[in-house]
Amino acid sequence: MNDSRPTIETVAARAGVGRGTASRVVNGSSQVSPAARAAVLKAIDELGYVPNRAARNLVTRRTDCVALVISEPGDRLFSEPYFAGIVRGISSAMAQTQLQLWLSMVSSSSERERTGRFLTREHVDGVLMLSQHADDPLPAQVRARGLPLVLCGQPLAASPEVGVMPFVDADNATGGRQAARYLLELGRRRIACVAGPQDMAAGVARLEGFREVVGGDLVEYGDFSEESGAKAMTALLAREPDLDAVFAASDPMAFGAMRVLKAAGRRIPEDVAVVGFDGSPGGRHSDPPLTSVFQPTEEMGREMTRLLLGQLAGESMESQVILDTRLELRGSA
Repeated sequence: MNDSRPTIETVAARAGVGRGTASRVVNGSSQVSPAARAAVLKAIDELGYVPNRAARNLVTRRTDCVALVISEPGDRLFSEPYFAGIVRGISSAMAQTQLQLWLSMVSSSSERERTGRFLTREHVDGVLMLSQHADDPLPAQVRARGLPLVLCGQPLAASPEVGVMPFVDADNATGGRQAARYLLELGRRRIACVAGPQDMAAGVARLEGFREVVGGDLVEYGDFSEESGAKAMTALLAREPDLDAVFAASDPMAFGAMRVLKAAGRRIPEDVAVVGFDGSPGGRHSDPPLTSVFQPTEEMGREMTRLLLGQLAGESMESQVILDTRLELRGSA
């Protein structure tokens, strides 16, 4: 019986490219021009080509699956724009490949152990990790197994066992400096900081950048969530009732801080100027609109995917990508 299913050769012929180029597109390599990739994907769609993955995987030992591990509760993924932006960037880049994305939310030791057992070459070809904390054993476990790995966020320290881990991050320290300098330029002098968690590199770097400019110890800590920002702002007002500016190391924490300031009768920005960090879309619609340090979350997600695809294709890639931040001025400062 004749098997009339389209082959990779058929796809290449329809797209007007060589077999190797078509194969690289199917396998997710970044070493293909946008025009060639578009032609191959169009041919795949027109022909209804489906790779014989079972047979190919026996030879290549590939699963065609990439894991995205987010070390936070699931409700934060859907409620905080930072996570949504990263995932959108990853999804848009993955859509240009034939790879499948497997999502794991990890917020307890049992979930971490279960996910750790799954992250092997028998189940996934590579791993993307988001929101890792200093005590998280998963990155080192993944690297020790030889799996390609890219982190979102610079690790706090390199493990001597596994070396430097590839990562994509925003320039958090510069962002903290940008916020602090702007508040000083406004003439504010009693400037407080709602800092992020100090077991995460972003939390440490944003506070360090702020302190390089402002100094002082008028600091309370949160976990980047809105409720933690409200709690920290309450503590700051108790310590310094006459504070006249606040830098919050995430937009959700800034929203929580603004809620507490309003409840305390403080006008924003007349009495207290507020600057956040994320540049999230929600900041445009807060009351007043939130001045914030913008970090390019979707680009970060795309860059993470690019680095991982390069590793999967055996290409020589840079291991660290740090993207610029910028201050977006709105009504809160």
